[in-house]
Order: sequence, then C-alpha cells, then structure tokens
Amino acid sequence: MEEEKEERKAEAKPRKHKGKHDKPKPWDDESIDHWKIDKFDPSWNETGMLEVSSFSTLFPQYREKYLQECWPIVKGALKEFGVACELNLVEGCMTVSTTRKTRDPYIIIKARDLIKLLSRSVPAPQAIKILNDEMQCDIIKIGNLVRNKERFVKRRQHLVGPNSSTLKALEILTGCYILVQGNTVAAMGSFKGLKQVRRIVEDCILNKMHPLYHIKILMLKCELAKDPALANENWDRFLPTFKKKNVKQKKVKSKEKKPYTPFPPSQQSSKIDLQLESGEYFLTDKKKLAKKWQEKQEKQAEKTAENKRRREEAFIPPEEVKKHGSHSLNADRHDDVSAIALSLKKKVKEFGKKKSAEKIDPQAYIAAVGKLSAEKKI
Repeated sequence: MEEEKEERKAEAKPRKHKGKHDKPKPWDDESIDHWKIDKFDPSWNETGMLEVSSFSTLFPQYREKYLQECWPIVKGALKEFGVACELNLVEGCMTVSTTRKTRDPYIIIKARDLIKLLSRSVPAPQAIKILNDEMQCDIIKIGNLVRNKERFVKRRQHLVGPNSSTLKALEILTGCYILVQGNTVAAMGSFKGLKQVRRIVEDCILNKMHPLYHIKILMLKCELAKDPALANENWDRFLPTFKKKNVKQKKVKSKEKKPYTPFPPSQQSSKIDLQLESGEYFLTDKKKLAKKWQEKQEKQAEKTAENKRRREEAFIPPEEVKKHGSHSLNADRHDDVSAIALSLKKKVKEFGKKKSAEKIDPQAYIAAVGKLSAEKKI
C-alpha cells in the first residue's frame, strides 16, 4: 500500500522542463513567415565595414570590348550600394571591393557573383539583377563531366534544343535565366529553380535523362500545384517514370592472348642483314641494276600473261546443259514433228509436179500420208 501511495505522489508532482529558459518566444508565431527575406536597411549597420573585402576574377579576351562599353552601367549600379569596382585590361581581370560607404555586409558577395556572370558572357542588364536580395546565381561546370569532345557537344546541343526552344521552355518552367556558354552553364533565379536547373543540366550531360522528359515532369508538377487538395500528398503516383533504353553496341573483338614466355621476342633483322643473307650486299652497282631490271621484266611478263588470259576468257563458249528425263522426251517429240513436216513439204512438191498430169484431191492425199506415218511408228 505504501508503494502505491508513493507512486501517486510522484504522479501528482508537476514535471520539470529540461531547459531553464524554455519560455514562449515572440518570434514563435505562426503568422510570421521565417522564409521571407527582408530588404536591408542601412540603419542596421550605421558604422559600416571595419575591414576592406575584395574579390577579383579573370575574363576572356573576346569579352574585353563589351566590358569596356558596359562598364559605366556596372559601376553606377555598384555605386548605389557603396561598392568600388575596377576593370584592368592589362591583366584581364575585374575587381570589386568594399568602401567606407558600404553598409550591407553581404553585398560584396553579390558583387563577386556579378563579375563572375559578366565574365561568363551574361549581358550586363541581366547580370545587374543579381544585386537584388531575391535573386541568386549558380555557375555549373559541365566541361569535365564527359571526356569525349563529340559526345559533349552533342549533349550540350540537346540542352539548348532547336532554335533554343528547349532552353526557353526550361526558363519558363523553372523561372530562371539560363545561358549555355562554352564549358559552363550560368543560371539566375530562386534557390528552388537553381536546384532544378542544376539537376536537369547534369542529367543531360551525363546522359541520364533527356531535358524533354524533365520538361514534361515540371509541367505536370505545375498542374498538380494548382490543386489545393494535393498540397500535402505524394505526387509520385501522378508523375511518369522513364526507363532508359540501352542501345545495342558493337561487340569489341577481343584479341587472343598468346602464351606467356619469359624470354623476349627475337630481334627483327635489319635491311643490311637481309642483304648479307641473300648475298646482294656484295654485288656491284651494275649487277644490282641488272637484277632489278630482270625482276621488273618478270613482273611485267606475269602481268601481260594475266591480262591476255582475262581477254581470252570472253571468247570461250559456255558449256551446253545436257537435258535428261522429261526434257529428253519433249526433245524427241519435237524431232518427230519436224521430220513429219519435212516429209509433207516433199510430198507437196511432188504433188505440184503431178498436178498437171493427174487430177488428185490434196486433202485425201495428205490424210493418206499421215496414216502411213502413224503405221510406221507403231
């Protein structure tokens, strides 16, 4: 009984929290959107930066002319945030650095991204948008993903599509700006869009999935997002699954391995060694020329004999095919008919001669001759 009483007392006591300061905080409110990025207010950092931070990046020579033209626009955009920029044409680099007027500590990272995008052939008006807090960028390196140059160019073209149609479709569905240039793909947009773009680009270059299939999936996701009933459900049952078809490749013929021998192969004899063996090395120049001429004449004679044989082949008559069995019977019948025809012609000639002397019926005469021939055969 005493044990039961002790258990009841222990249950009645309030349980203590582990943390001493576990109290409701003012920011633990459902109405507050924690993902919202507030615009920077200069009053948050009135004193400015304590140290000077700077970043520099190189640019290719073909971008030099364009950067010279658009540099005043870039300089003016960075001046609003108190960031200094320099274009060095001798070394071929761009540099950005903070000043005393800089208030936002993260703006130097944005300025670094700006010069990176400019060096990757992104137009200046588009690249300046990276200074906004909502805009992010990602430069995807695709040059090292495929070793074969021809395959790389072909797969990169799949990403762009005919008349850049595939690229435009990806830009609309992901909400990102995409530029394919050389060995890199530059993308600008939200974090969610950039994640999708990176996955699509890598799958295309590694030949895992064609961009058209990704476009189909993204279109279905956009349609599913409109339905509020499916907001907290898994969408895998609605999305299509694409199986990769393995194309049959030519089988490489494996070379037969020779039996292992510890001894190295014998050295091949040189030209001089071959001449010494045949005795040609000791011949004079005159004899060598005479030997060459004789060999040439022999080859020429062989060639002429071969050509003559080929020409004579056209005049050789083909062998007659001997007929046996049913074919021989048909031939015998044909010979009998021809013999009868010849005998009839002779009789007609004889009849023509005797016609003047006697009056004979030709039909009766021919019938009589036919009967006689039939009796002979029997």
